[in-house]
Amino acid sequence: MKKTPYRLRLTLAVFVLLISILAFSGIFYPIHVFDIQLSALLQKVIVDFSFFTLFLIIGTCLLTLLFGRFYCSTLCPLGILQELTAIIFRKKGTHIKNYGFKYLLSAIVFGILISGSTILIKYIDPYTVFGSALALDISGIIIIFLVVILVFFKNRFFCSNICPVGTILGLLSKISLNQIYIQDECISCGICERNCHAGCINLKAKTVDNEMCVKCLKCISVCPKDSMTYGIKKKQPVKFSLNRRKLIYGISAITILGSAYTLGINLLKENLPKIKNIILPAGSVNSERMKNKCLNCNLCINNCPNKILEKANNSYSAVHINYEKGSKYCEYYCKKCSEVCPSGAIKRITLEEKQNTRIAMAMIKENCSNCGHCINICPKRAITEAEGTTKVDGSKCIGCGKCKTFCPNSAIEIFGIKNQTVI
Repeated sequence: MKKTPYRLRLTLAVFVLLISILAFSGIFYPIHVFDIQLSALLQKVIVDFSFFTLFLIIGTCLLTLLFGRFYCSTLCPLGILQELTAIIFRKKGTHIKNYGFKYLLSAIVFGILISGSTILIKYIDPYTVFGSALALDISGIIIIFLVVILVFFKNRFFCSNICPVGTILGLLSKISLNQIYIQDECISCGICERNCHAGCINLKAKTVDNEMCVKCLKCISVCPKDSMTYGIKKKQPVKFSLNRRKLIYGISAITILGSAYTLGINLLKENLPKIKNIILPAGSVNSERMKNKCLNCNLCINNCPNKILEKANNSYSAVHINYEKGSKYCEYYCKKCSEVCPSGAIKRITLEEKQNTRIAMAMIKENCSNCGHCINICPKRAITEAEGTTKVDGSKCIGCGKCKTFCPNSAIEIFGIKNQTVI
């Protein structure tokens, strides 16, 4: 029976991983599992605030305070991938030191994120990296490869001492109500430590670092004497200890958080003049905002039915529309990108809002033969013919690109606008 919780937790984790792979591949997106990814939630509260999103953040933190870092072992796709990799490698666990530099790194990452820029978090956030890799983004693939190699040498060192999301949840888990601890009946056989991929068990001291522990429950399932326990630990005298190193890390992290916020603001200002007008999905508002808010998880790209969305590239460092790709136009009755974006870079909008949001403008060129084909297929009836000339009504056109796609003479051009507007 003691193996049952571990097996149930692992089964749920594998299910979440499969759902993640299907979702990022654009095959199947049955539930919004990514709406509870912490970094995406924080970003969404900043850029597209809703009380529901705030509720999800608070709920995630409260659950961590109650039960510990189950998020990292059950809901984080990159965390689950690391666990399965360690199982495949048959890696034996060893005690891993809890390094203080992770607090400083986390302060830098979240300081810049709070300022409104995703320039750093997209390369270290586990959810974003996982999505980028599945979308065959070269940076995501490289980072995933490095993380897997790290598992081979140091098990889940990334989760314990690098991941900024894990650092925040770890601080909450450290004071969580339910924790894993070693009872007095322990015979120091070492089985628990050898099976701990997080490296949080120190058998010599007979302690479990619940800040690093991801609550995979493997140690409980393998303990021959049932000495590993998960639950509310018996009350012990509280010893307040604030050593010099912890004090320095705390002050440094707070200072760096403020400095990183300022740095992020400056980065936003520097990037603004470099951005040209580009065509973006409805709900992105403008190119400056999209560049600074998009996490580049690429979830929207593979879930776009017409495959017109393009990954970040040298011309623009965020997801954008390329009417030369896929079916070449934005489907009038589709708002899938708005539905799947977890960070708020593409706002959640209704279908009616999407159908009335101008994302670009159509322009008819001189080689138009006035065949009238574009007039018949325009969903907004924005193209008309008068006195033998085909014209675009600028007050109605939303720039969906359908007219350009079906024009037999390639006589229509779609050009970007500075700000999306609702007409």
